[in-house]
Amino acid sequence: MSPEFAVTPVPLAGSSFTGSGARIEVHAPYDGSLIGHVPACTSADVDRAVEVARRAMATPLPAWKRASVLDAAASRLAARREEFAATIAREAAKPIKTARVEVDRAVGTFQFAAAEARTLVGDVVAMDAIPAGEGKFGFTMRVPVGVVGAIAPFNFPLNLVVHKIGPAIAAGCAVVLKPASQTPFSSILLARMLIEECGLPAEWLSVVTGGGSTVGNAIVDHPDIALVTFTGSPDVGWGIRARAPRKRVGLELGNNAPIIIEPDGDWMTAAAKIKVAGFSHAGQSCISTQRILVHESISEAFVDELVRQVSTLVLGDPLDEDTDVSTLISTSERDRVRSWISEAACEGGEVVLGGDVTTQGILCPTIVVNARASMKICAKEVFGPVVAVTTYSDVNEALRIANDSDFGLQAAIFTSDIGTALRAVRTLDFGGVVVNDVPTFRADQQPYGGLRDSGNTREGPAFSVREMTEIRMVILGA
Repeated sequence: MSPEFAVTPVPLAGSSFTGSGARIEVHAPYDGSLIGHVPACTSADVDRAVEVARRAMATPLPAWKRASVLDAAASRLAARREEFAATIAREAAKPIKTARVEVDRAVGTFQFAAAEARTLVGDVVAMDAIPAGEGKFGFTMRVPVGVVGAIAPFNFPLNLVVHKIGPAIAAGCAVVLKPASQTPFSSILLARMLIEECGLPAEWLSVVTGGGSTVGNAIVDHPDIALVTFTGSPDVGWGIRARAPRKRVGLELGNNAPIIIEPDGDWMTAAAKIKVAGFSHAGQSCISTQRILVHESISEAFVDELVRQVSTLVLGDPLDEDTDVSTLISTSERDRVRSWISEAACEGGEVVLGGDVTTQGILCPTIVVNARASMKICAKEVFGPVVAVTTYSDVNEALRIANDSDFGLQAAIFTSDIGTALRAVRTLDFGGVVVNDVPTFRADQQPYGGLRDSGNTREGPAFSVREMTEIRMVILGA
């Protein structure tokens, strides 16, 4: 990707960028090289983008057209897989083979959104279920909620954007999108593809680049944005909710995902899966496996196997086909995570693998044993290549430790006992509970979301599309 890639002004669509002319440099996290420039948009640019979107919705897109656009997006994205994967790899430092998986998932997300566009209907209401309704016919319609403001994170700069744009298009909502400042190019490339190759009218999608305090706040505060969908940190997310109390605000936030490993569970498979689930994209995922609760009778053997597995991960350039783990999104994030590891060691944790930084600036995959709930690597969301191992003696103790968290996105348990599995499903206070797999598992069609500081929404096209519509009751009299 050349620096000229992003010279074309944004926002895209009819609201062409006419602001101060200031530009933001975007650098690759891995080697610091310049990827390109994007405009430093202003609140006035957001105003123009919202006005274009509002006018566009005055002429609704029919369901067949919305479905056609989404089908075309899935097809074109699949055809341009390598281009999008390389963009993700460079701007997010996501290993190229992992970036390809993200592209594949985004294709599926578009396909699910297309299905929703074709099947989004209301319900018949039995009006004559009461005497007053006799002779009347009632049904509901689902109508677009209005202009959607989408604020996306850096860690999945394509698929999590598609999780916002796809359902919005399916619902008939125009979108004003703010991508993460560190990773704007995947969004720009996607928007151009939708408009130039897939038949989406230009006015239905604008991309506004810039900081959260300027562009993000302008989106949240704008009176003509009906719904804000945000993925990111709890502090920012709940701040948005407080700032826009009269709007629909969907928040998909953080987690410190726990996994319980019972002695009757397949702990060898668990270790092999955590090798990926705890360290993919350097742990920068809301459901990256973080807290490992392992029964004391198998803890030593399990840790030995986990160390053996994780030691085989290849560190390096995200564009290298062999790389499993590359740099964190910034040096400040790397230094923060490293300080949490050091703090845990000072508090009695033992670093049995990793903890140091390579000459390439990569924080090595790290395993800390003897971890306690009060340590930051347990209590908070690390968002880095670190897993914390805690032992327990009874499954009820493990369930209590897992639930002792401000977060509640996804949790998991490995066990061969169906009774234990069902107890975990009923007891773990999380939006999703996974049995005999890692909490990092996500299928893009599932209702994905959590409780407490993990958010207030359920993403997945079939669920998002309903949040992006209003129910309108229609009653026909004789």
